[in-house]
Amino acid sequence: MVAVDLGIKAMTPQMMAERGIRVTVVPSTYTAQQILASQPDGVFYSNGPGDPAAAERSVATLREILDQKVPFFGICFGNQLLGRALGYGTYKLQFGHRGINQPVMDRTTGKVEVTAHNHGFAVDAPLDGESDSPAGYGRVKVSHVCLNDDVVEGLECIDLPAFSVQYHPEAAAGPHDAAYLFDRFVSVMKGERA
Repeated sequence: MVAVDLGIKAMTPQMMAERGIRVTVVPSTYTAQQILASQPDGVFYSNGPGDPAAAERSVATLREILDQKVPFFGICFGNQLLGRALGYGTYKLQFGHRGINQPVMDRTTGKVEVTAHNHGFAVDAPLDGESDSPAGYGRVKVSHVCLNDDVVEGLECIDLPAFSVQYHPEAAAGPHDAAYLFDRFVSVMKGERA
């Protein structure tokens, strides 16, 4: 798997390695051709700082990866970049989500997870039901939502092997309620439905 370093935490490749994934971390300046040259089973976009609207190069690279239908998983900034690649907007939160113990509902399971957050931007996507990707990538649903303020906390592509979350399942100090997302990515890379 190729992990694109947009500000990656050391715990991310460690959690992937614990699941048997061989991780190659590459800089954010890598092109889609460089990323895909190793024929990865999956591509990961990490957390990182910045305004997602200013990350046009990373969004364009991600679109090329999505075009090839390579499994994709994004965390935090990676979630925002997936949202933009799919054609949704992003916006600056009036009050950023910071710290631990933030309640997020995984709409796939109905489970409420205790999560760690550190973001000031969010994806502007329809909260209910499926929507069509404005950029032509098929159907998308909001997979996770913050129970404090209904902010989009995750996206799942229905017609592509791609998903993301806004919070930090890799938070070293915890909580670890969402560590299963790395297992979900393994399933997606194996061609199984998440």
